[in-house]
Amino acid sequence: MKLLKNKIAIPFLVAVLTLIGLQLGSMAATAQAAAAQTVLLPVRQTLVTQYHIDSSRITVNAHNGFIQIDGRDMFKPKSVKAGTAYDTAETLAAAAKTGTEQKLTFVLIHGAWADASFWDKTAAELRKAGHTVYAPEYAGHGDQYDPKVTHEQITKSVVDFITGKNLKDIVLVGHSFGGTVIQKVSEQIPDRIKRLVFFNAFVSLDGQSLVDQTPPEVQDLFQQLKDASGNNTLTMPFPLFRDTIVNTASLDLAKRIYESAKPEPAEPLFEKLDLKKFYSLNIPKSYLYLTSDTALPQGPYGWHPAQSSHLGLFRLITGEGDHMTTAYTEPKMLAEKIVAAGRD
Repeated sequence: MKLLKNKIAIPFLVAVLTLIGLQLGSMAATAQAAAAQTVLLPVRQTLVTQYHIDSSRITVNAHNGFIQIDGRDMFKPKSVKAGTAYDTAETLAAAAKTGTEQKLTFVLIHGAWADASFWDKTAAELRKAGHTVYAPEYAGHGDQYDPKVTHEQITKSVVDFITGKNLKDIVLVGHSFGGTVIQKVSEQIPDRIKRLVFFNAFVSLDGQSLVDQTPPEVQDLFQQLKDASGNNTLTMPFPLFRDTIVNTASLDLAKRIYESAKPEPAEPLFEKLDLKKFYSLNIPKSYLYLTSDTALPQGPYGWHPAQSSHLGLFRLITGEGDHMTTAYTEPKMLAEKIVAAGRD
């Protein structure tokens, strides 16, 4: 009987000791990991030597004390001693990963009933993320307003801007009517373009105009507005503008956007475009589609898949928003979607 008890007790004791050992080992590992998290490393030295981030890219935000990489706030250091900032290995690894993400050069082309200020908030968000951004005004719009402007003049003004600044490897983004602009621009300077991004944009077919891409009733309306203008422009009635272009906006914001819009020069929208060369190019393309946009009706004339399908092979990025409002109310989200559309 005593022997039987020993046979039972010894394995039980071994099992208990093993369990205790495992618990102690686990506790020790946890303590070791916690200790590693509390070890503070010199920020600049670690980012430079371990993550190969050039020292000139690392700065301190004098207003809030945050460490910045390429002017972007990353984190507030846990300790600063004798002018040297310190933080944990985990924090530095995360900052280095974010700081080495691909930086892009964007050229943003606005659409009809707008000017380059349409991009102000979105461009600011892109720059905060470390990207280089240009939002040029094109011929016939903004301070260069001219009801007689042609599509060719608009295209030339964008090409001249890009070549004048010797921009290369650009992500060329066209919104709405701007889609037809970047189609023609890409024909002239394909070697300077990294990717084309069509943002709820028209993608005209060879020999067609923007107006040809709209339903018959819209074509008739645009012709009536053009004929009634007396100066070859289009002024959209506010009720139509409110329910199609800025349908998710508050009434106050809708009115402010509408009142800032000058009558749109009509001829570039009616002009038939020779796009044979565009459809022969192999430039990568993306289509950014905000799903609450009713500027074009859903169906055979809609943004996606109707307009987007003209591109052939393309990357599709979707988000929530309408035709214009989102650039004013959700610029950070819009910037993130544009980056997703433009990245490699």
